[in-house]
Amino acid sequence: MLAPIDEFLLATNNQQLTTDFMSLKAQLEAIIYAAETPITTEQVVQLVKESVIAGGAADEAEVKSRVRASLEELVADYSTPDHGIEVRQVAGGYRMSTKPEQHEMVRGFAKSLKPPIRLSLPALETLAVIAYKQPATVPEINEIRGVDSGGVIATLLDRKLITTAGRKQVIGRPILYKTTKEFLMRFGLKDVNELPSMEEFEKLVAESFQGELIPAEDAARDDSNPQERGPEGTAETEPSAEAVSEPAAQKE
Repeated sequence: MLAPIDEFLLATNNQQLTTDFMSLKAQLEAIIYAAETPITTEQVVQLVKESVIAGGAADEAEVKSRVRASLEELVADYSTPDHGIEVRQVAGGYRMSTKPEQHEMVRGFAKSLKPPIRLSLPALETLAVIAYKQPATVPEINEIRGVDSGGVIATLLDRKLITTAGRKQVIGRPILYKTTKEFLMRFGLKDVNELPSMEEFEKLVAESFQGELIPAEDAARDDSNPQERGPEGTAETEPSAEAVSEPAAQKE
């Protein structure tokens, strides 16, 4: 019969092993979810080896054993009817995908999605200025960019990435612009207080709009939109009410 202290140590050790196992399974889930292509067991082992050994694994062989066990449990977890997606083996690796019985539902959802937003570099620059200086007027934006931003403002209004925010109480009462709920959803932000540093934002922009930048000739046209403009050099177009900014949160 074990002494009370031995029972306590055994229970604590078992609890730690369970915690480590659950932590490993969570790590594998995140890795498989984020992977663009099926990820192999060997790739996973190399990614988690250091943390698993730090958690008590004796060597790489034990790491592989723990990884395989966690993968098997993860596959089993997602195979239940409570989940609409599954973890399955594809081309020698693991990946997440929707279950066959959910394909029609997902197909219907995909058809309802809006086409991707395509923006020029001038539009992205202008959007960044508004995001960090909002509310901002066109003269203020022009001063920062060094070029007329009238055509770009019209494009961003049309894409519902910005909206009007009243008028600045100065001579001429120029229109103020701010970002919208669509902007927050596009960048996965809860609100504008979550905006990263300018350097991080530029990287985020590049990733979010990768492959969606419009050609240079269209970009030039974007910066010289011949629409009739108001006193600021912007089209006096009021966006729809649904474009008004509100706090919001955002792969198969």
